[in-house]
Amino acid sequence: MTLIKSISGIRGTIGGYPGGNLTPLDIVKFTAAYATYIKETSQTEKPMIVVGRDARISGEMVHRIITGTLIGMGCDVTNIGMATTPTTEIAVTKEKAAGGIIITASHNPKQWNALKLLDNNGEFLSAEDGEKVLSYADNSEFSFAEVGNLGKIFQKQYLHEHIQSILSLDLVDTEAIKAANFRVALDSINSVGGVAIPELLYALGVKEIFKLHCAPHGNFSHNPEPLPQNLTELASLTKSSKANVGFAVDPDVDRLAIYCENGEPFGEEYTLVAVSDYVLQHTPGNTVSNLSSSRALRDVTVQKGGNYYPAAVGEVNVVAKMKEVGAVIGGEGNGGIIYPASHYGRDALVGIALFLTYLAKSGKKPSELRKEYPSYFMSKQKVELSSEMNIDDILDKIKEKFSDQKVTDIDGVKIDFPDKWVHLRKSNTEPIIRIYSEATSEEDAQKIGEQIISLVREFA
Repeated sequence: MTLIKSISGIRGTIGGYPGGNLTPLDIVKFTAAYATYIKETSQTEKPMIVVGRDARISGEMVHRIITGTLIGMGCDVTNIGMATTPTTEIAVTKEKAAGGIIITASHNPKQWNALKLLDNNGEFLSAEDGEKVLSYADNSEFSFAEVGNLGKIFQKQYLHEHIQSILSLDLVDTEAIKAANFRVALDSINSVGGVAIPELLYALGVKEIFKLHCAPHGNFSHNPEPLPQNLTELASLTKSSKANVGFAVDPDVDRLAIYCENGEPFGEEYTLVAVSDYVLQHTPGNTVSNLSSSRALRDVTVQKGGNYYPAAVGEVNVVAKMKEVGAVIGGEGNGGIIYPASHYGRDALVGIALFLTYLAKSGKKPSELRKEYPSYFMSKQKVELSSEMNIDDILDKIKEKFSDQKVTDIDGVKIDFPDKWVHLRKSNTEPIIRIYSEATSEEDAQKIGEQIISLVREFA
């Protein structure tokens, strides 16, 4: 059982004892700490906070505790019910709210849940603000409202507005998509995507959808992370149904995996590459992705006359770098598309709309499109953390070991070799060290990752 506190939010397993898991007592404490932070920063006596959730089994329980705590802290709540992460982010700005809480543990299994915390721009809290919330929680620095100052709950739905905002984007062409008569296969892993994605597809003009696991009951039919080993059913369905393309999302719909018409994975790293390619063709400019993302985005960006910039892992870091360099698109190699013309948040719905427009306008099959991009192979490995491991010491020793190569240490350690790279960092969401590597062959990517794992164990 686990409880992880970070600037990304509060994430843990349901049940067990307070302080070591995400129990009702922990939920109250962190929600009250967040409300204290919101009241302080907004300087509002009764701030409005948007609350949305994915379809996890524990979602309703966590949702009730959070909304009750916010009311008890003297905050008003806009309850948008089951909603995607990007829908909740958009709702914060539409409501002119002081903040928002998304109840989702993203790709984690069903026993997990989490509180993702937003600012008044519908974006994740900065590292500094996240630390403030954690300090308030640690010191119980909050005071509950008296009966005359309790907050109120307002019920609203925002999916329709989210979809309409996507349809209005200049680079989304519903007429082209409709004319293409696309057949789309979809795996929504029994969460809110099972409602949101079909509604989007129909609005875009897609008439035939072949659905897998779209009932939003939260009892995930397979591991919810949208990786090839978890999406074998989608691969088979895409091919057998003669669909033009297959899509898979994670439980909160901020990550997008694409499948080619032949049932082969497009590659999660190439979701961002393909969508960026389309955007850059029409709006040349800069791009950003995190340090663990494929070099292919850099190659495509430079080819289109723009500049590519790396950022530390974490959506908040990518967004900050995008604003700094005026990026026209960015995101993360795990299938996270951040398109500023829509909003500064990973959004699988925006990714689907842009990708389908690209397919329709180009007249190409996904497999044909994929062959146009540089071919890199990525290996994603991990090392379980133990209490005796001194991570900082391990990272310092690895930096010293590879001091003759280009080393970036803004987030863990990334070593860039001429023909490959490897990046190791402590996860924000799990008790592990993630080790990502990329090369021009699968064997070389795996090999350099395994070499680093051996060094981690040697230096531990």
